[in-house]
Amino acid sequence: MQADTHRPVLVEEVLAGLDIRDAGIYVDATYGRGGHASAVLARLGQQGRLYAIDRDPAAVADARARLCADARFTIQQGRFSMLGQFTGHWGVAGKVDGILLDLGVSSPQLDAPARGFSFRHAGPLDMRMDPSSGESAADWINRADETEIADVLFKLGEERFARRIARAIVRARIDSPITTTDRLAALIAEAVPTRERGKDPATRSFQAIRLHINRELDELAAALPQAVAALAPRGRLAVISFHSLEDRMVKQFMRAEAGQDPYPPDLPVRHVALRGRLRLLGKARASADEVARNPRARSAVLRLAERTEVGHA
Repeated sequence: MQADTHRPVLVEEVLAGLDIRDAGIYVDATYGRGGHASAVLARLGQQGRLYAIDRDPAAVADARARLCADARFTIQQGRFSMLGQFTGHWGVAGKVDGILLDLGVSSPQLDAPARGFSFRHAGPLDMRMDPSSGESAADWINRADETEIADVLFKLGEERFARRIARAIVRARIDSPITTTDRLAALIAEAVPTRERGKDPATRSFQAIRLHINRELDELAAALPQAVAALAPRGRLAVISFHSLEDRMVKQFMRAEAGQDPYPPDLPVRHVALRGRLRLLGKARASADEVARNPRARSAVLRLAERTEVGHA
């Protein structure tokens, strides 16, 4: 998919939530294909700045081709869990007026068979957001034992047939390694005895494997405290999630930082002393009109919070 066919979700809600100021400093920590970044730049004045991060080399190349002629824009390849490092390097730590995290996989990644994210396209079983580093989905699926595979499918995909699928994978790879998306999808379909209405039987498993390969929940747990620390007082944090586990983590983190709930045990406990740094601004979902135009927006949840004056490290 080309960049101009990519449809970012909840754009107007993000712009309103970030409360774009002419001379503000903003960070799009998940550039994707620049839909949100372009919208933020359109609202910024000449003195404003937008910094962007993406771990996908293709996304960074897109940003450099499309936006780097704009002196207000800077892109850095890396994980969003490196947010604190990058804001320090840019000299904006504690000065940022708004940060956006748009979680999950982008449409261009899903629609490129060579990336191996989708069961709808035959291709190599990769799923890495940065194809140049880390273990591919094929490498993992062919070395992990049955228990590990089942645990990932159950915990990250909430797949009730996780054990049946794991057993089928381990049995099938004895004959030959599982290296393509279509073969894995077929194995899953054969192993699943019943179908969820309107959902491919491989949906949950592919999502779980992608989350595991890219350590997406770990990345999010590391990035959230760094995002709050990077914000200036009254700076805004906007997080879009598409997965219930991610949304739950964001909700729990924001509520804990606002002093409403105990700090979640699965997030870095060293930040517990900084509770009270956020004020909750609510959440938003896509309108019926947006979902009709862009079905991917159906599961999107945007959560917003504002940095307070209290809780400085």
